[in-house]
Amino acid sequence: MNQATKRSILRWIHLVFSIPILGYIYGETADVQQYAPAIRVVFVPVIILSGLWMYAGVIFAIISVAVWLCAYHLSGYGAAVLGQVALFIARKTWLVIRTQQAK
Repeated sequence: MNQATKRSILRWIHLVFSIPILGYIYGETADVQQYAPAIRVVFVPVIILSGLWMYAGVIFAIISVAVWLCAYHLSGYGAAVLGQVALFIARKTWLVIRTQQAK
């Protein structure tokens, strides 16, 4: 499979799995509560996986989804977001160090 095909598939997965998030945000409060666990455990991790796979590669995407799920289940949404921020800082630091070592 070439890179263009893989990127197209990942982009469509990313877009299709984002649709239920819009329903979750704009839906009626009483109706939304029954879908909340599926949004939090299935749709958000798939969106993170596909988006980061396109952006940073499959290894970083898998690590990021694992961090998201573990932090969310252990401490909640705030810890999950903070874990993602810390992971991006660690990745940027690693890229800068790798670039400096290559010089």
